[in-house]
Amino acid sequence: MSNANQLFLLADHIKLSLLERQRAQTLNLDATDSKDGHIARSLEQFRDGLEALRGEQARLEEAGDEDGAFTISDTLPGLQKQYDDLTAQFHGFSSPSTASTLTHPNDPVLAGDFEHATSTSTTTTLPPTGPASSLRPKGQRSVSSKTVRFTDNPSPPAGAANRTAVEEDEEAADLEAQRLFGRPRYRDDPEAGPDPTEEMTNRQIHAYHEDVLRDQDEQLDRLGASIARQRELSMRIGDELDDQVALLDEVDEHVDRHQGRLDRARRQVGRISRAAAADARQMAAIVALIIILILLIAWLK
Repeated sequence: MSNANQLFLLADHIKLSLLERQRAQTLNLDATDSKDGHIARSLEQFRDGLEALRGEQARLEEAGDEDGAFTISDTLPGLQKQYDDLTAQFHGFSSPSTASTLTHPNDPVLAGDFEHATSTSTTTTLPPTGPASSLRPKGQRSVSSKTVRFTDNPSPPAGAANRTAVEEDEEAADLEAQRLFGRPRYRDDPEAGPDPTEEMTNRQIHAYHEDVLRDQDEQLDRLGASIARQRELSMRIGDELDDQVALLDEVDEHVDRHQGRLDRARRQVGRISRAAAADARQMAAIVALIIILILLIAWLK
């Protein structure tokens, strides 16, 4: 991310996340720790973007594009100051300068989001839209404790609860991430599906659990059969390995015997070569004596 405009948008996103975390801490909510990892990754991305922007400035200066380099150099100090202030805020080092940076967006369009993030209201009451419904709206969660009571004639669930400010903040953060990065935020704990036994009677719940246990037994039986097949296969592989080891031992014995024969043949060849060398010296001496004798006879005549 080397575009200055993208870095300004990323800075606004980090500011909103920090404001949400501050408000959650003020309201003693437990949803603040999950944002720290996301904010830390965003700050790292901000830092990498600044380094890439400096590299782009150096490249433009080498290429002789003074206007482009001047534009980047004009925006770098402001971006660096925002990065330093946001990092200080993230680590808990607050000051009037960092607080001013945190509460002022780079994009005026986000002023409403910043105003909402700096509010301290915990709930937002929805206007009545008609008679209370017995069904819970999709995506809505209740913050009150849940009580489970078994009855043969279950009553319909209570009416729709008011959305909390934390849920609104989560939705706003998802929309902001979608606008900035083109995809929703990553979540480590996605919401589970609806409880299938929520509207069942005691007998239906009992039958449901019996079906679940029966399915688990069947799966365990299939797993046991698969493990038995794997055990049989492993035993066959072990037997095959034993046979291969026996064959290798036999080959090793044959190699040792042939090696002994080769050693004996090498010794015999050595003796023959030494004997041939001695015979050659004797023959040379005889030839030399014959030549000397012939020379003496010729000289005496």
